[in-house]
Amino acid sequence: MQQQEICFPGKGQFILQHCEPSPLRPNEVRGRTLATLVSPGTELAWANGEEFPLRPGYSAVFEVEELGADVTGGAIGDRLFCMGSHRSFQQVDIAHTVSIPGDMKSEIALLARLVGVSMTTLMTTRARPGDSVVICGAGPVGYLAAHIFQLSGYEVVVVEPDARRRAQAHASGLKSVFAAFPLDQPALVGHVALVVDCSGNEQAVLDGCRIVRQHGEVVLVGVPWRRQSELSAHELLNAVFNGFVELRSGWEWAFPLVSRPFEWEQLLEGYNNSSQSIMKGFRKAMSWLAQDRIPVEGMLCTQTPDDPQRVYRALLDRSIDEPFVVFDWGLTAAHR
Repeated sequence: MQQQEICFPGKGQFILQHCEPSPLRPNEVRGRTLATLVSPGTELAWANGEEFPLRPGYSAVFEVEELGADVTGGAIGDRLFCMGSHRSFQQVDIAHTVSIPGDMKSEIALLARLVGVSMTTLMTTRARPGDSVVICGAGPVGYLAAHIFQLSGYEVVVVEPDARRRAQAHASGLKSVFAAFPLDQPALVGHVALVVDCSGNEQAVLDGCRIVRQHGEVVLVGVPWRRQSELSAHELLNAVFNGFVELRSGWEWAFPLVSRPFEWEQLLEGYNNSSQSIMKGFRKAMSWLAQDRIPVEGMLCTQTPDDPQRVYRALLDRSIDEPFVVFDWGLTAAHR
């Protein structure tokens, strides 16, 4: 069967093209893609960038069809999650995959990738369960961030200017949802332990600095892809300095991809002695999703990858209601 992948050949261009797999390495597995997840903010920003061609996507579920010579702990027919691109096959180091429970839908498993975006903040924050946490932005990343903080015992407040997203957040069980930062509420101003900005908007970051308590954290999870206001740096610096605010990056890669304990026999191969890792975060996210602890019913839109131009144009036009868009690779013409 001819293999295919989605490609952005130029600015605002989205095509499905032929591709070929590379030779299978000893530690890799390869198999047919079942589904991939679109990350709208990231992928649309890439499509408006300057470096092309570009092959997007970073969340995939596939069925193993081939095993490298050194692979252990995997078998033909296994369903695995990986950080794969939008293509009809996946080929990845077995150490960079997560097993999917047998009764779990592939499209739900994909969401573990987006949960991971804010998982690092959950692992590193000084805020503790019971503290108030503001999540700014209820798009795909923010919606999931709000739920993982809520199920971890935090008092979650969501700020989202879009009415449709506010309604989705409220219907999912997030009860404290606002169109703008509630800077007029004394119970919150100066008492919020953590603001997780998932919008990349300067005004949101400034308002976050104005609502947190002294020594509170404002963490930048949303990427500031472009300038969205006329605010000056002085306004932000003033709020940070006088409010004794810790403003920091929410870079998800603050942890290593996999944990490597110190071993004399493998000293020269490197070690990190980290108790947390990106892959461990994905496994925790997969567990929560499999247990239905994050409500996603009715939140996914399934599309065929045959016409990526139509799908990405719909995302640009904001004409897709659901926050999570999935390519089902079983719907391609090649599979029909």
